[in-house]
Amino acid sequence: MEDAILVGLNLPEDHNFENSMLELANLAQACDVNVLHTVTQKKDAPTPDYYIGEGKVQEIKEAIETLDANLVIFNDELSPTHIRNLENALDIKVIDRTVLILDIFAKRAKTKEAMLQVELAQASYFLPRIIGAYKNLSRQKSGTGSKGPGEQQLELDRRFLRDRVTRLKRELNDLVKIRRNQRERRKKNDMFTVALTGYTNSGKSTLMNAIINVSSTHKDKYAFEKNMLFATLETKTRNIHLNNNHRFLLTDTVGFIDKLPHQLVEAFKSTLEEISEASLILHVIDVSNPNHENQIKIVENVLKEIGVVDIPIIYVYNKVDLLSDLPVTHHDDSIFTAAKNEYNIDRLLERIDDEIYKKIRKVSLLIPFKNAEIYSELKVNSNVLETNYLDEGIEVTVELNEYHLNKYKQYIK
Repeated sequence: MEDAILVGLNLPEDHNFENSMLELANLAQACDVNVLHTVTQKKDAPTPDYYIGEGKVQEIKEAIETLDANLVIFNDELSPTHIRNLENALDIKVIDRTVLILDIFAKRAKTKEAMLQVELAQASYFLPRIIGAYKNLSRQKSGTGSKGPGEQQLELDRRFLRDRVTRLKRELNDLVKIRRNQRERRKKNDMFTVALTGYTNSGKSTLMNAIINVSSTHKDKYAFEKNMLFATLETKTRNIHLNNNHRFLLTDTVGFIDKLPHQLVEAFKSTLEEISEASLILHVIDVSNPNHENQIKIVENVLKEIGVVDIPIIYVYNKVDLLSDLPVTHHDDSIFTAAKNEYNIDRLLERIDDEIYKKIRKVSLLIPFKNAEIYSELKVNSNVLETNYLDEGIEVTVELNEYHLNKYKQYIK
């Protein structure tokens, strides 16, 4: 394990400084970094040379020698000049919060799409830092922040990275087209999508598994869940069947965090489109976290950044089993759950069903026998409630969305 000293600059506009520093320690732990000491400073603005004051630089240098640390992690994104000056002054590897988060993503990415997205975010981060941080890039060491984009980090230069960024964007665009085509087919096939979103480690994967258990869905496709930051990066989609024969696709995406690197938001936009194209959003909140109100605001800001507008949201206040009393909420569309114990999941499913199926109409169709393939389509794509075989054709009572109402309007009785 690497032994690190954490550094944070408390600026006047940062009202979440203490929680942010605690989170930085958790991020370091998620990267298998041992935190030896924390240094903070309160200033009106960063300094141009070292981001922090020269006195604090000397204090960090003394702590490095005393504690035998081999890594310094800053809580904010540093410029190439800051990194170069700090490494020269401290004679030790210096990274920032962005590199730490990118490193976690690089270790957790498993699918081709996630690996491409993380690699693109890394390349975008290092591109303007080729000259300023060249000493750091050329280190032949392992450890946190050393895993750059691709296998040839030691030979990186501007042209290489620009070409790399272009190629990665092209590969991701090909995957985006496939994902968008899939979404279009879902809409035509009467498939509603419910997207799980929320702060990292709020219990989204646990909630997905609870919904799978409580619904009549086949119990063979669970999502990985663990009490850790960014436990899963891959987009997971499960087909949920309710007892009333209604169904929807439940999608889980990457969690958000304070000061989420904009390079990651840009790189993961194709994945995050699953949220912006959803029929309904479940905003999962760890209500046991004392800082959950601020986490809600952070998630809402990211949702605005990725273009989420006019999509219904249910605020799922999760982990109530860890509280002695239920808190007061500020959202009308909210529900308390304990996904781990499956508390209130049945009520949540009712809320989801009411919301996504409120625009569905129940109609009676009379389908001529010569068009029997339409009945087959309805059985696959819609909720058929009743079927009667008459002399003149097949009488079907079915629930249809707007698309199918228009498609089959000539058969409505």
